[in-house]
Amino acid sequence: MKALITGGQQGIGLGIAQALYDAGWQIAVASEQPSADLPFEAEYYQHDVRNIDAIPALLDAIGPITTFVSNAGVGALQRGDLLDLTPESFDRCIDINTKGAFFFAQEVARRMLASPAESYRSITFITSVSAAMVSPDRAEYCASKAATAMLAQAFAARLAPDNIGVFDIRPGIIETPLTAPVADRYNDRIPQIVPSARWGQPADIGEVIVPLARGDFAFATGAQIPVDGGLSIHRL
Repeated sequence: MKALITGGQQGIGLGIAQALYDAGWQIAVASEQPSADLPFEAEYYQHDVRNIDAIPALLDAIGPITTFVSNAGVGALQRGDLLDLTPESFDRCIDINTKGAFFFAQEVARRMLASPAESYRSITFITSVSAAMVSPDRAEYCASKAATAMLAQAFAARLAPDNIGVFDIRPGIIETPLTAPVADRYNDRIPQIVPSARWGQPADIGEVIVPLARGDFAFATGAQIPVDGGLSIHRL
């Protein structure tokens, strides 16, 4: 079994890669960073998900995979009034979080369909609770994650007849480099808005990915799974 994780060099992606490695997967990581000091054995490839034309060559170099985790993503360039949102920040979120994710998964899916299935195969999109919970101060991020969540549904419907599971994992407030700039804000709010009353950790996401990749939930393809300590539970 071999897994490819985009953005797997840090944060949630690293937590996922570590969990899959510990569970017996060979790991390939693709990141726009030139290198990373990973705590486990892995193949590392520099790749910007916006470079759609380079995807086939990258996958040729990696070889067949059974597990693809589309994790690479960015937040808003700057949080603020959505009436001040710039095309630059909007396009960046869409290009990386949605367009890049789609065309990478598209090429992975084509290759999975073209090769014999020796074991269960899966594609998992890491979206966000922000796919359904609005943050007006980063509307571009929310929009990109909502769009990617719909893409996950489309891939799930397309690939289900071939027993390729597709899932949408929606992390909540996770302690990563992406949330570090607003850590003080979340430290104050987490006890009030997260029933589990703690930061999520990348390992929390990794623990969910492993059984999905193993095929334990194959008939649940298309599932949208919040991993957020109860943040997205509707409450009075």
